Amino acid sequence: MAEKQFFVTEEGLAALEKELDYLKTVRRREVAEKIKVALSFGDLSENSEYDEAKNDQAMVEARIADVEVMLKNAVVIDESSLNNETVHIGSKIEVAIVSAVGKESERAFRIVGSNEADPRGGKISDESAVGQALIGATVGQTVEVETPAGLAKYTVITIA
Repeated sequence: MAEKQFFVTEEGLAALEKELDYLKTVRRREVAEKIKVALSFGDLSENSEYDEAKNDQAMVEARIADVEVMLKNAVVIDESSLNNETVHIGSKIEVAIVSAVGKESERAFRIVGSNEADPRGGKISDESAVGQALIGATVGQTVEVETPAGLAKYTVITIA
């Protein structure tokens, strides 16, 4: 079975590479030191510090494996070749939103791959309900998105 492709911007790729380097050079060393200190406490059967350090080690190694898979399957979006006619991964868009209860607002965000998503930072995933609904939309087009509060309407104002 083919592995999932991870769509990333140049910025997202650099962030993943930086995270991988940090995990391999800094975090691994920190966890190894934590394990060494915990081992010095003696009896491992009742050594919660050792258990915690081993759990930390497992989490770091799992994250390293995840990031390596993401980098291996990364598809970098060439933003210079993208058009501003339709919404796509990499688009910076402004939308007018009418919530399920009729509240109107405007928001600006960027459509990114799922591993770069940061809704509070203005980056929404192409795999989210909003992202999926907006992909392919054009300026002036309104799309409906099912949210926990009900049906919301997003109208594309600008695409950059």
